[in-house]
Amino acid sequence: MAAQPWTCNVLVTENLLGDILSDPAAGLVGGMGVAPSADIGDRHAMLQPCHGSVPDIAGTDKTNPTALFLSAAMMLDCLGERYRVSACLAAATRLRQAIDRSFANGLIRPSDVDGTHGTGEIAQIVIDNINTN
Repeated sequence: MAAQPWTCNVLVTENLLGDILSDPAAGLVGGMGVAPSADIGDRHAMLQPCHGSVPDIAGTDKTNPTALFLSAAMMLDCLGERYRVSACLAAATRLRQAIDRSFANGLIRPSDVDGTHGTGEIAQIVIDNINTN
């Protein structure tokens, strides 16, 4: 994984090893602020940002919500696939496309990567991009 990270699209591992590998892997995609995480079992799934809840900066408008949005998209994918709900799959695609457009157009510059946008501003930009399509 360290020598050729592009060969690992999905990594399946136990929690402890996955936790150890997730930090450097998150750096490959833009850092912990944009990395979603999923623990998916036969009956249940838990999806969350890779960075966790980040309680030390709670309420400061400094948290990058991108990982949360991507985790939500993964949750919608999981529900759509498990229960065959096409609306969930479509919503997941729409959310990811809005995030992609927001970053590609340079609209989002999160404060955790030397930008100026905080949690609320990033959220509003993504919402605006969802509503444009």
